[in-house]
Amino acid sequence: MSLLVVGLSHRSAPVSVLERASLPAEAQAKLLQDTLAAEPAVEAAVLATCNRIELYADVDKFHAGVAELSTLLAQHSGVGLDELTPYLYVHYEDRAVHHLFSVACGLDSMVVGEGQILGQIKDALALGQELHTAGRLLNDLFQQALRVGKRAHSETGIDRAGQSLVTFGLEQLAAGADVAGWAAGKRALVIGAGSMSSLAAATLARTGVAEIVVANRTRARADRLVEILAQPGGTGVVARAVEMAAVRDELTRADVVVSCTGATGLVLTAEAVATALGLDVDAAAEAPAAPAVPAPAPADADRHAAWVENGSAGAVRQAVRRATVPAQGAGPVRLALLDLAMPRDIDGGAARLDGVRLVDIESLAEASADAPMAADVDRVRTIVADEVAAFGAAQRAAHITPTVVALRTMAAGVVAGEIARLDGRLPDLDEKQRAEITQTVRRVVDKLLHAPTVRVKQLASEPGGAGYADALRELFDLDPQTVAAVSRADLNDPNRGRS
Repeated sequence: MSLLVVGLSHRSAPVSVLERASLPAEAQAKLLQDTLAAEPAVEAAVLATCNRIELYADVDKFHAGVAELSTLLAQHSGVGLDELTPYLYVHYEDRAVHHLFSVACGLDSMVVGEGQILGQIKDALALGQELHTAGRLLNDLFQQALRVGKRAHSETGIDRAGQSLVTFGLEQLAAGADVAGWAAGKRALVIGAGSMSSLAAATLARTGVAEIVVANRTRARADRLVEILAQPGGTGVVARAVEMAAVRDELTRADVVVSCTGATGLVLTAEAVATALGLDVDAAAEAPAAPAVPAPAPADADRHAAWVENGSAGAVRQAVRRATVPAQGAGPVRLALLDLAMPRDIDGGAARLDGVRLVDIESLAEASADAPMAADVDRVRTIVADEVAAFGAAQRAAHITPTVVALRTMAAGVVAGEIARLDGRLPDLDEKQRAEITQTVRRVVDKLLHAPTVRVKQLASEPGGAGYADALRELFDLDPQTVAAVSRADLNDPNRGRS
Protein backbone atom coordinates (compact mmCIF):
# COMPACT_ATOMS: atom_id res chain seq x y z
CA MET A 1 0.00 0.00 0.00
CA SER A 2 1.36 3.40 -1.01
CA LEU A 3 -1.54 5.63 -0.07
CA LEU A 4 -0.92 9.37 -0.34
CA VAL A 5 -3.20 12.31 0.45
CA VAL A 6 -2.42 15.92 -0.38
CA GLY A 7 -4.93 18.57 0.62
CA LEU A 8 -5.93 21.71 2.44
CA SER A 9 -8.73 22.40 4.90
CA HIS A 10 -10.10 24.96 7.34
CA ARG A 11 -7.29 23.89 9.64
CA SER A 12 -4.49 24.72 7.23
CA ALA A 13 -5.86 27.53 5.06
CA PRO A 14 -7.97 30.67 5.42
CA VAL A 15 -11.50 30.55 4.06
CA SER A 16 -10.52 32.97 1.28
CA VAL A 17 -8.05 30.40 -0.08
CA LEU A 18 -10.50 27.51 0.37
CA GLU A 19 -13.17 29.40 -1.54
CA ARG A 20 -10.82 30.18 -4.42
CA ALA A 21 -9.59 26.58 -4.49
CA SER A 22 -13.08 25.08 -4.44
CA LEU A 23 -13.76 22.44 -7.11
CA PRO A 24 -17.12 22.14 -8.87
CA ALA A 25 -18.24 18.67 -9.96
CA GLU A 26 -16.82 18.92 -13.49
CA ALA A 27 -13.45 20.09 -12.14
CA GLN A 28 -13.35 17.16 -9.71
CA ALA A 29 -13.92 14.69 -12.55
CA LYS A 30 -11.17 16.27 -14.66
CA LEU A 31 -8.80 16.29 -11.68
CA LEU A 32 -9.31 12.55 -11.16
CA GLN A 33 -8.77 11.77 -14.82
CA ASP A 34 -5.60 13.87 -14.97
CA THR A 35 -4.32 12.28 -11.76
CA LEU A 36 -4.59 8.81 -13.27
CA ALA A 37 -2.87 10.05 -16.41
CA ALA A 38 0.06 11.20 -14.26
CA GLU A 39 2.83 8.63 -13.94
CA PRO A 40 3.02 8.15 -10.13
CA ALA A 41 -0.71 7.40 -9.54
CA VAL A 42 -2.70 4.24 -10.32
CA GLU A 43 -5.85 5.14 -8.31
CA ALA A 44 -7.39 8.46 -7.28
CA ALA A 45 -10.30 9.94 -5.33
CA VAL A 46 -11.11 13.53 -4.38
CA LEU A 47 -12.92 14.72 -1.25
CA ALA A 48 -14.11 18.29 -1.85
CA THR A 49 -16.32 20.13 0.64
CA CYS A 50 -16.69 23.75 1.74
CA ASN A 51 -14.07 23.11 4.43
CA ARG A 52 -11.57 20.83 2.67
CA ILE A 53 -10.13 19.75 -0.67
CA GLU A 54 -8.17 16.50 -0.53
CA LEU A 55 -6.73 14.34 -3.30
CA TYR A 56 -6.14 10.67 -2.43
CA ALA A 57 -4.00 8.44 -4.64
CA ASP A 58 -2.19 5.11 -4.73
CA VAL A 59 1.30 6.06 -5.86
CA ASP A 60 4.50 4.14 -6.55
CA LYS A 61 6.84 7.02 -5.63
CA PHE A 62 6.36 9.27 -2.61
CA HIS A 63 8.26 12.44 -3.59
CA ALA A 64 7.14 12.32 -7.21
CA GLY A 65 3.59 11.68 -6.01
CA VAL A 66 3.59 14.69 -3.66
CA ALA A 67 4.95 16.96 -6.39
CA GLU A 68 2.46 15.72 -9.00
CA LEU A 69 -0.61 15.84 -6.75
CA SER A 70 0.27 19.31 -5.48
CA THR A 71 0.70 20.57 -9.03
CA LEU A 72 -2.61 19.04 -10.14
CA LEU A 73 -4.47 20.60 -7.21
CA ALA A 74 -3.04 23.99 -8.10
CA GLN A 75 -3.87 23.64 -11.79
CA HIS A 76 -7.47 22.58 -11.25
CA SER A 77 -8.20 24.95 -8.37
CA GLY A 78 -6.88 28.02 -10.15
CA VAL A 79 -4.69 28.98 -7.18
CA GLY A 80 -1.01 29.27 -8.05
CA LEU A 81 1.24 26.51 -6.73
CA ASP A 82 3.51 28.96 -4.90
CA GLU A 83 0.51 30.46 -3.12
CA LEU A 84 -1.17 27.12 -2.43
CA THR A 85 1.86 25.18 -1.16
CA PRO A 86 2.12 26.79 2.33
CA TYR A 87 -1.44 25.64 3.10
CA LEU A 88 -1.07 22.04 1.89
CA TYR A 89 -0.64 19.04 4.17
CA VAL A 90 0.63 15.59 3.23
CA HIS A 91 -0.14 12.22 4.81
CA TYR A 92 1.30 8.89 3.67
CA GLU A 93 0.31 5.24 4.20
CA ASP A 94 -0.95 4.64 7.77
CA ARG A 95 -1.01 8.37 8.53
CA ALA A 96 -3.22 8.90 5.46
CA VAL A 97 -5.59 6.16 6.66
CA HIS A 98 -5.66 7.73 10.13
CA HIS A 99 -6.47 11.11 8.59
CA LEU A 100 -9.44 9.88 6.54
CA PHE A 101 -10.85 7.85 9.45
CA SER A 102 -10.58 10.93 11.68
CA VAL A 103 -12.34 13.00 9.02
CA ALA A 104 -15.11 10.40 8.75
CA CYS A 105 -15.68 10.50 12.51
CA GLY A 106 -15.95 14.28 12.52
CA LEU A 107 -12.74 14.79 14.52
CA ASP A 108 -11.29 16.99 11.78
CA SER A 109 -14.48 18.97 11.14
CA MET A 110 -14.96 22.59 12.09
CA VAL A 111 -17.90 21.33 14.14
CA VAL A 112 -16.60 18.20 15.87
CA GLY A 113 -18.79 15.18 15.36
CA GLU A 114 -20.91 16.58 12.52
CA GLY A 115 -22.38 13.78 10.42
CA GLN A 116 -22.58 15.56 7.06
CA ILE A 117 -19.03 14.51 6.22
CA LEU A 118 -20.12 10.86 5.91
CA GLY A 119 -22.38 11.73 2.99
CA GLN A 120 -19.57 13.70 1.38
CA ILE A 121 -17.17 10.75 1.72
CA LYS A 122 -19.80 8.50 0.16
CA ASP A 123 -20.16 10.93 -2.75
CA ALA A 124 -16.38 11.01 -3.24
CA LEU A 125 -16.30 7.21 -3.41
CA ALA A 126 -19.25 7.11 -5.83
CA LEU A 127 -17.49 9.56 -8.18
CA GLY A 128 -14.31 7.48 -8.13
CA GLN A 129 -16.31 4.34 -8.88
CA GLU A 130 -18.25 6.03 -11.67
CA LEU A 131 -15.07 7.25 -13.36
CA HIS A 132 -13.21 3.99 -12.56
CA THR A 133 -10.43 5.91 -10.80
CA ALA A 134 -10.99 4.19 -7.44
CA GLY A 135 -9.41 0.76 -7.46
CA ARG A 136 -9.03 -1.88 -4.81
CA LEU A 137 -7.15 0.26 -2.27
CA LEU A 138 -9.38 3.35 -2.39
CA ASN A 139 -12.58 1.31 -2.55
CA ASP A 140 -11.53 -0.55 0.59
CA LEU A 141 -10.29 2.63 2.27
CA PHE A 142 -13.37 4.79 1.70
CA GLN A 143 -15.85 2.03 2.51
CA GLN A 144 -14.00 1.28 5.73
CA ALA A 145 -13.94 5.01 6.54
CA LEU A 146 -17.75 5.07 6.24
CA ARG A 147 -18.02 2.10 8.59
CA VAL A 148 -15.62 3.69 11.10
CA GLY A 149 -17.59 6.95 11.03
CA LYS A 150 -20.87 5.15 11.64
CA ARG A 151 -19.28 3.17 14.46
CA ALA A 152 -18.04 6.35 16.14
CA HIS A 153 -21.53 7.90 16.02
CA SER A 154 -23.25 4.76 17.30
CA GLU A 155 -20.80 3.90 20.11
CA THR A 156 -20.03 7.37 21.48
CA GLY A 157 -21.68 10.71 22.08
CA ILE A 158 -19.49 12.49 19.51
CA ASP A 159 -22.66 13.93 17.92
CA ARG A 160 -23.08 16.16 20.96
CA ALA A 161 -19.53 17.51 20.89
CA GLY A 162 -19.97 20.11 18.17
CA GLN A 163 -23.17 21.48 19.59
CA SER A 164 -21.67 21.97 23.02
CA LEU A 165 -19.50 24.89 21.86
CA VAL A 166 -22.52 26.88 20.64
CA THR A 167 -24.69 25.88 23.57
CA PHE A 168 -21.95 26.70 26.05
CA GLY A 169 -21.44 30.09 24.43
CA LEU A 170 -25.15 30.92 24.71
CA GLU A 171 -25.11 29.83 28.35
CA GLN A 172 -22.27 32.28 28.99
CA LEU A 173 -24.23 35.06 27.29
CA ALA A 174 -27.25 34.24 29.46
CA ALA A 175 -24.97 34.63 32.51
CA GLY A 176 -26.57 31.90 34.57
CA ALA A 177 -30.16 32.45 33.43
CA ASP A 178 -32.14 29.76 31.66
CA VAL A 179 -31.10 30.03 27.98
CA ALA A 180 -34.62 29.47 26.64
CA GLY A 181 -36.04 32.15 28.92
CA TRP A 182 -33.20 34.52 28.13
CA ALA A 183 -33.54 34.04 24.35
CA ALA A 184 -37.35 34.19 24.14
CA GLY A 185 -38.52 37.04 21.93
CA LYS A 186 -35.04 38.26 21.02
CA ARG A 187 -33.90 39.18 17.52
CA ALA A 188 -30.74 37.33 16.47
CA LEU A 189 -28.22 38.21 13.78
CA VAL A 190 -26.04 35.33 12.54
CA ILE A 191 -23.01 36.37 10.51
CA GLY A 192 -21.74 33.56 8.32
CA ALA A 193 -23.47 30.53 6.84
CA GLY A 194 -20.88 27.80 7.32
CA SER A 195 -21.24 24.71 9.50
CA MET A 196 -20.68 26.50 12.83
CA SER A 197 -22.93 29.44 11.96
CA SER A 198 -25.61 27.04 10.70
CA LEU A 199 -25.44 25.13 13.97
CA ALA A 200 -25.70 28.41 15.90
CA ALA A 201 -28.76 29.46 13.88
CA ALA A 202 -30.46 26.12 14.46
CA THR A 203 -29.67 26.27 18.17
CA LEU A 204 -31.03 29.81 18.45
CA ALA A 205 -34.20 28.74 16.66
CA ARG A 206 -34.72 25.92 19.16
CA THR A 207 -34.19 28.26 22.12
CA GLY A 208 -37.14 30.38 21.01
CA VAL A 209 -35.77 33.58 19.52
CA ALA A 210 -38.38 35.60 17.63
CA GLU A 211 -36.33 36.28 14.50
CA ILE A 212 -33.06 35.20 12.89
CA VAL A 213 -31.32 37.28 10.25
CA VAL A 214 -28.48 35.57 8.34
CA ALA A 215 -25.75 37.62 6.66
CA ASN A 216 -23.09 35.96 4.54
CA ARG A 217 -20.58 37.04 1.93
CA THR A 218 -22.16 34.57 -0.51
CA ARG A 219 -25.87 35.43 -0.48
CA ALA A 220 -26.92 32.06 -1.91
CA ARG A 221 -25.59 30.22 1.14
CA ALA A 222 -27.44 32.57 3.47
CA ASP A 223 -30.63 31.95 1.47
CA ARG A 224 -30.19 28.18 1.79
CA LEU A 225 -29.74 28.42 5.55
CA VAL A 226 -32.88 30.55 5.85
CA GLU A 227 -34.83 28.00 3.81
CA ILE A 228 -33.76 25.25 6.22
CA LEU A 229 -34.71 27.33 9.27
CA ALA A 230 -38.13 28.14 7.84
CA GLN A 231 -39.02 24.59 6.76
CA PRO A 232 -42.61 23.49 7.59
CA GLY A 233 -42.83 21.54 10.81
CA GLY A 234 -39.71 23.21 12.18
CA THR A 235 -39.32 25.69 15.01
CA GLY A 236 -41.52 28.32 13.37
CA VAL A 237 -38.86 31.00 13.72
CA VAL A 238 -39.05 33.97 11.37
CA ALA A 239 -35.86 33.95 9.27
CA ARG A 240 -34.50 36.11 6.46
CA ALA A 241 -31.22 36.59 4.63
CA VAL A 242 -29.37 39.86 3.96
CA GLU A 243 -26.20 40.96 2.25
CA MET A 244 -23.09 41.55 4.33
CA ALA A 245 -23.41 45.24 3.54
CA ALA A 246 -26.62 45.31 5.59
CA VAL A 247 -24.96 44.09 8.81
CA ARG A 248 -24.57 47.59 10.30
CA ASP A 249 -28.27 48.33 9.80
CA GLU A 250 -29.26 44.95 11.26
CA LEU A 251 -27.09 45.62 14.32
CA THR A 252 -29.45 48.44 15.31
CA ARG A 253 -32.33 45.92 15.56
CA ALA A 254 -30.49 42.88 16.95
CA ASP A 255 -30.39 41.69 20.55
CA VAL A 256 -27.99 38.78 19.93
CA VAL A 257 -25.20 38.45 17.35
CA VAL A 258 -23.35 35.22 16.59
CA SER A 259 -20.42 35.44 14.18
CA CYS A 260 -18.21 32.74 12.68
CA THR A 261 -17.04 33.67 9.19
CA GLY A 262 -13.40 32.69 8.89
CA ALA A 263 -12.69 36.20 7.60
CA THR A 264 -9.12 37.43 7.38
CA GLY A 265 -9.87 40.50 9.53
CA LEU A 266 -12.47 41.88 11.90
CA VAL A 267 -16.08 41.65 10.79
CA LEU A 268 -17.46 43.90 13.55
CA THR A 269 -15.38 46.75 14.90
CA ALA A 270 -16.03 48.39 18.26
CA GLU A 271 -16.91 51.54 16.35
CA ALA A 272 -19.63 49.74 14.36
CA VAL A 273 -21.13 48.31 17.56
CA ALA A 274 -21.05 51.70 19.26
CA THR A 275 -22.77 53.36 16.30
CA ALA A 276 -25.49 50.69 16.23
CA LEU A 277 -26.22 51.32 19.92
CA GLY A 278 -26.16 55.09 19.55
CA LEU A 279 -23.10 55.41 21.76
CA ASP A 280 -20.33 57.95 21.45
CA VAL A 281 -17.98 56.73 18.72
CA ASP A 282 -15.06 58.23 20.65
CA ALA A 283 -15.80 55.78 23.48
CA ALA A 284 -15.30 52.94 21.06
CA ALA A 285 -12.03 54.45 19.85
CA GLU A 286 -10.79 54.64 23.44
CA ALA A 287 -11.67 51.00 24.11
CA PRO A 288 -8.63 48.73 23.66
CA ALA A 289 -9.31 46.78 20.47
CA ALA A 290 -7.97 43.35 19.74
CA PRO A 291 -5.52 43.39 16.85
CA ALA A 292 -6.89 42.28 13.51
CA VAL A 293 -5.17 39.26 12.04
CA PRO A 294 -4.27 39.97 8.40
CA ALA A 295 -4.22 36.34 7.28
CA PRO A 296 -4.68 33.23 9.39
CA ALA A 297 -1.73 30.89 9.29
CA PRO A 298 -2.28 27.13 9.59
CA ALA A 299 -1.55 27.36 13.31
CA ASP A 300 -4.47 29.75 13.80
CA ALA A 301 -6.92 27.19 12.53
CA ASP A 302 -5.30 24.58 14.74
CA ARG A 303 -6.01 26.75 17.79
CA HIS A 304 -9.68 26.82 16.93
CA ALA A 305 -9.62 23.08 16.31
CA ALA A 306 -7.95 22.49 19.68
CA TRP A 307 -10.97 24.01 21.39
CA VAL A 308 -13.56 22.06 19.44
CA GLU A 309 -11.68 18.78 19.58
CA ASN A 310 -10.47 18.72 23.14
CA GLY A 311 -13.39 20.42 24.82
CA SER A 312 -11.07 21.04 27.73
CA ALA A 313 -10.43 24.45 29.23
CA GLY A 314 -6.91 23.44 30.20
CA ALA A 315 -6.09 22.19 26.70
CA VAL A 316 -7.48 25.35 25.13
CA ARG A 317 -5.44 27.59 27.41
CA GLN A 318 -2.35 25.92 26.00
CA ALA A 319 -3.54 25.96 22.36
CA VAL A 320 -5.15 29.41 22.05
CA ARG A 321 -2.96 32.49 22.23
CA ARG A 322 -3.56 33.93 25.68
CA ALA A 323 -5.11 37.38 25.63
CA THR A 324 -6.52 39.58 28.33
CA VAL A 325 -10.32 39.57 28.01
CA PRO A 326 -11.58 43.14 28.30
CA ALA A 327 -13.89 43.86 31.19
CA GLN A 328 -17.57 43.86 30.23
CA GLY A 329 -19.34 47.20 29.81
CA ALA A 330 -21.51 48.61 32.55
CA GLY A 331 -25.31 48.67 32.69
CA PRO A 332 -27.97 46.21 31.48
CA VAL A 333 -27.07 44.14 28.41
CA ARG A 334 -28.52 45.67 25.24
CA LEU A 335 -26.46 43.64 22.78
CA ALA A 336 -25.02 40.14 23.35
CA LEU A 337 -22.15 39.15 21.06
CA LEU A 338 -20.92 35.57 20.57
CA ASP A 339 -17.72 35.27 18.52
CA LEU A 340 -16.97 31.66 17.55
CA ALA A 341 -14.29 32.50 14.98
CA MET A 342 -10.56 31.94 15.17
CA PRO A 343 -9.04 34.38 14.44
CA ARG A 344 -11.70 36.59 15.98
CA ASP A 345 -14.52 38.24 14.01
CA ILE A 346 -15.52 40.80 16.64
CA ASP A 347 -13.30 43.53 18.04
CA GLY A 348 -12.53 42.74 21.68
CA GLY A 349 -12.85 46.45 22.45
CA ALA A 350 -16.61 46.17 21.95
CA ALA A 351 -16.82 44.42 25.32
CA ARG A 352 -16.01 47.70 27.13
CA LEU A 353 -18.97 49.52 25.64
CA ASP A 354 -21.91 50.16 27.95
CA GLY A 355 -24.67 47.59 27.45
CA VAL A 356 -22.51 45.11 25.51
CA ARG A 357 -21.64 41.58 26.57
CA LEU A 358 -19.04 39.74 24.48
CA VAL A 359 -18.20 36.03 24.68
CA ASP A 360 -15.45 34.68 22.43
CA ILE A 361 -13.15 31.66 22.18
CA GLU A 362 -10.74 33.03 24.76
CA SER A 363 -13.43 33.74 27.32
CA LEU A 364 -15.02 30.34 26.67
CA ALA A 365 -11.62 28.79 27.31
CA GLU A 366 -11.49 30.48 30.69
CA ALA A 367 -14.85 29.02 31.69
CA SER A 368 -15.42 25.42 32.66
CA ALA A 369 -15.64 23.13 29.61
CA ASP A 370 -18.02 20.31 28.85
CA ALA A 371 -16.26 17.21 30.26
CA PRO A 372 -18.41 14.65 28.41
CA MET A 373 -17.24 16.15 25.14
CA ALA A 374 -13.59 15.47 25.95
CA ALA A 375 -14.42 11.89 26.97
CA ASP A 376 -16.33 11.27 23.73
CA VAL A 377 -13.50 12.66 21.62
CA ASP A 378 -10.95 10.47 23.42
CA ARG A 379 -13.14 7.42 22.85
CA VAL A 380 -13.43 8.19 19.14
CA ARG A 381 -9.68 8.62 18.88
CA THR A 382 -9.26 5.15 20.37
CA ILE A 383 -11.70 3.73 17.83
CA VAL A 384 -9.79 5.40 14.99
CA ALA A 385 -6.44 4.04 16.21
CA ASP A 386 -7.84 0.49 16.47
CA GLU A 387 -9.45 0.69 13.03
CA VAL A 388 -6.27 2.03 11.41
CA ALA A 389 -4.29 -0.92 12.79
CA ALA A 390 -6.92 -3.40 11.61
CA PHE A 391 -7.11 -1.82 8.15
CA GLY A 392 -3.34 -1.91 7.75
CA ALA A 393 -3.20 -5.59 8.73
CA ALA A 394 -6.01 -6.46 6.32
CA GLN A 395 -4.34 -4.59 3.46
CA ARG A 396 -1.01 -6.25 4.06
CA ALA A 397 -2.67 -9.67 4.16
CA ALA A 398 -4.63 -8.88 0.99
CA HIS A 399 -1.42 -7.86 -0.75
CA ILE A 400 -0.13 -11.44 -0.61
CA THR A 401 -3.41 -13.10 -1.62
CA PRO A 402 -2.80 -12.88 -5.41
CA THR A 403 0.61 -14.52 -4.91
CA VAL A 404 -0.92 -17.34 -2.85
CA VAL A 405 -3.64 -17.84 -5.47
CA ALA A 406 -1.02 -17.92 -8.22
CA LEU A 407 0.98 -20.50 -6.23
CA ARG A 408 -2.05 -22.75 -5.84
CA THR A 409 -2.91 -22.28 -9.51
CA MET A 410 0.60 -23.38 -10.44
CA ALA A 411 0.32 -26.40 -8.12
CA ALA A 412 -3.00 -27.36 -9.67
CA GLY A 413 -1.36 -27.15 -13.09
CA VAL A 414 1.45 -29.45 -11.96
CA VAL A 415 -1.09 -31.99 -10.66
CA ALA A 416 -3.07 -31.86 -13.91
CA GLY A 417 0.11 -32.37 -15.94
CA GLU A 418 1.21 -35.35 -13.88
CA ILE A 419 -2.23 -37.01 -14.10
CA ALA A 420 -2.18 -36.53 -17.87
CA ARG A 421 1.28 -38.14 -18.02
CA LEU A 422 0.00 -41.01 -15.86
CA ASP A 423 -2.90 -41.55 -18.28
CA GLY A 424 -0.36 -41.97 -21.07
CA ARG A 425 1.69 -44.51 -19.13
CA LEU A 426 -1.26 -46.43 -17.63
CA PRO A 427 -4.06 -46.17 -20.19
CA ASP A 428 -5.90 -49.15 -18.73
CA LEU A 429 -6.81 -47.42 -15.43
CA ASP A 430 -10.56 -47.31 -14.90
CA GLU A 431 -12.34 -44.12 -13.88
CA LYS A 432 -12.55 -45.06 -10.21
CA GLN A 433 -8.83 -45.77 -9.97
CA ARG A 434 -7.96 -42.63 -11.89
CA ALA A 435 -10.20 -40.49 -9.65
CA GLU A 436 -8.65 -41.98 -6.50
CA ILE A 437 -5.12 -41.32 -7.67
CA THR A 438 -6.01 -37.76 -8.72
CA GLN A 439 -7.61 -37.06 -5.36
CA THR A 440 -4.62 -38.50 -3.49
CA VAL A 441 -2.13 -36.35 -5.37
CA ARG A 442 -4.27 -33.24 -4.79
CA ARG A 443 -4.49 -33.97 -1.06
CA VAL A 444 -0.71 -34.34 -0.84
CA VAL A 445 -0.19 -30.98 -2.59
CA ASP A 446 -2.84 -29.24 -0.46
CA LYS A 447 -1.32 -30.53 2.76
CA LEU A 448 2.15 -29.45 1.71
CA LEU A 449 0.94 -25.95 0.83
CA HIS A 450 -1.54 -25.42 3.66
CA ALA A 451 0.80 -24.55 6.54
CA PRO A 452 3.17 -22.32 4.50
CA THR A 453 0.34 -20.34 2.89
CA VAL A 454 -1.53 -19.83 6.15
CA ARG A 455 1.65 -18.78 7.89
CA VAL A 456 2.74 -16.43 5.11
CA LYS A 457 -0.63 -14.66 5.27
CA GLN A 458 -0.19 -14.20 9.02
CA LEU A 459 3.34 -12.87 8.60
CA ALA A 460 2.29 -10.58 5.75
CA SER A 461 -0.41 -8.94 7.92
CA GLU A 462 2.21 -7.79 10.41
CA PRO A 463 4.18 -4.54 10.01
CA GLY A 464 7.05 -5.07 7.64
CA GLY A 465 5.42 -8.14 6.10
CA ALA A 466 5.19 -6.81 2.55
CA GLY A 467 8.34 -8.65 1.49
CA TYR A 468 6.84 -12.12 1.99
CA ALA A 469 4.94 -11.93 -1.30
CA ASP A 470 8.20 -11.22 -3.13
CA ALA A 471 9.90 -14.10 -1.33
CA LEU A 472 7.09 -16.49 -2.27
CA ARG A 473 7.26 -15.48 -5.93
CA GLU A 474 11.04 -15.92 -5.94
CA LEU A 475 11.07 -19.30 -4.15
CA PHE A 476 8.43 -20.88 -6.40
CA ASP A 477 9.47 -19.04 -9.58
CA LEU A 478 5.98 -17.67 -10.06
CA ASP A 479 5.23 -15.72 -13.22
CA PRO A 480 4.64 -12.05 -12.26
CA GLN A 481 2.07 -11.76 -15.07
CA THR A 482 0.07 -14.60 -13.53
CA VAL A 483 0.04 -12.81 -10.18
CA ALA A 484 -0.98 -9.55 -11.87
CA ALA A 485 -3.77 -11.38 -13.71
CA VAL A 486 -5.16 -12.60 -10.37
CA SER A 487 -5.07 -9.03 -9.02
CA ARG A 488 -6.90 -7.70 -12.08
CA ALA A 489 -9.55 -10.39 -11.84
CA ASP A 490 -10.17 -9.50 -8.20
CA LEU A 491 -10.28 -5.78 -9.02
CA ASN A 492 -12.78 -6.29 -11.86
CA ASP A 493 -15.15 -8.33 -9.72
CA PRO A 494 -18.53 -6.56 -10.23
CA ASN A 495 -19.49 -7.27 -6.61
CA ARG A 496 -16.43 -5.48 -5.26
CA GLY A 497 -16.21 -1.85 -4.31
CA ARG A 498 -19.90 -0.96 -4.16
CA SER A 499 -21.11 0.98 -1.16
